[in-house]
Amino acid sequence: MRLTRRAALAAPLLLAGGGARAQDFPERSVRVVVPFTPAGQTDIISRLVAQRLQQDWGRPVVVENRPGGNAQIGADAVAKAAPDGHTLLSITLTHAVNASLFPQAPYDFLRDLKTLTLLGSLPLVVVVNPAMPWRTLGELVAAARDGARLNAGSSGTGSPPHLALELFRRATGAGASLVHVPYRGGAPGVTDLVAGNLHMLVSNLPECITQVQAGRLRALAVTDGARHRLLPDIPTTAEAGLPGLRITSWTAIQAPSGVPEPLADDIAAAIRRALGDPGLRGKAAELGFDLIGADPAESRRFVAAEVTRYAQLVAEANIRAE
Repeated sequence: MRLTRRAALAAPLLLAGGGARAQDFPERSVRVVVPFTPAGQTDIISRLVAQRLQQDWGRPVVVENRPGGNAQIGADAVAKAAPDGHTLLSITLTHAVNASLFPQAPYDFLRDLKTLTLLGSLPLVVVVNPAMPWRTLGELVAAARDGARLNAGSSGTGSPPHLALELFRRATGAGASLVHVPYRGGAPGVTDLVAGNLHMLVSNLPECITQVQAGRLRALAVTDGARHRLLPDIPTTAEAGLPGLRITSWTAIQAPSGVPEPLADDIAAAIRRALGDPGLRGKAAELGFDLIGADPAESRRFVAAEVTRYAQLVAEANIRAE
């Protein structure tokens, strides 16, 4: 099951009616745990949604960054939190991958957490430091095929950027000359690339777009099936001759699995209404997000399908926890 931009735009953002069934919720502040460092893709969209929910609920909605353990520390805390809806988790594709990458994790991703709604999706961008000699993806691919050492960062083992690097490795035959450097979020890797401490990144779009637009990073290609509106002059990986490098990242909100379904539905509805806010939509568009807001059933089917899909890639690429 693939998440396409067309499907994202077609997905419903609002619930008809919307009558609340959990009249007393929230009773206190709501905590949204982001298991990554600040300023990354998941953090950015979570803060936009939290601000809107705070206005709607009249209670503080606090984003708490809890990075570490390949995004498992924050996820485990939410999985074991009281199932009253006051503790939520922002996830990305990393968590679907973790389900097979860490079979001995302290929580069961599909059993202990329930998805409320998909927030948004976006492509990744192949970026290099402008001081590097590669001006096109083809030139970077040629260097990889010639065995040039490429220190390539990602936002963590099993993250969308890491998966993209493994697809790049397989498509180019780079082998061990492509050295994966995992970080605890996307922003630190972008900072190191700008500083010249890395050769390349396949970065989540919101984490690199400002640096690309400022000329501090050079974008070579986007990993979607179509060019992105924020980078209309940058080709897709297929256009640039590397069709095997195609991947879309996504974000979602989860809650402990014990949250009663009526309350889970109400929280999901509130989040989906927040995604329909014109101000939020405008800010999200500026950062490259395509908002989704799928209903809980559709969102759960999608996440479960992603777990299955990427378990195959983890096995084929021999990805190991670092």
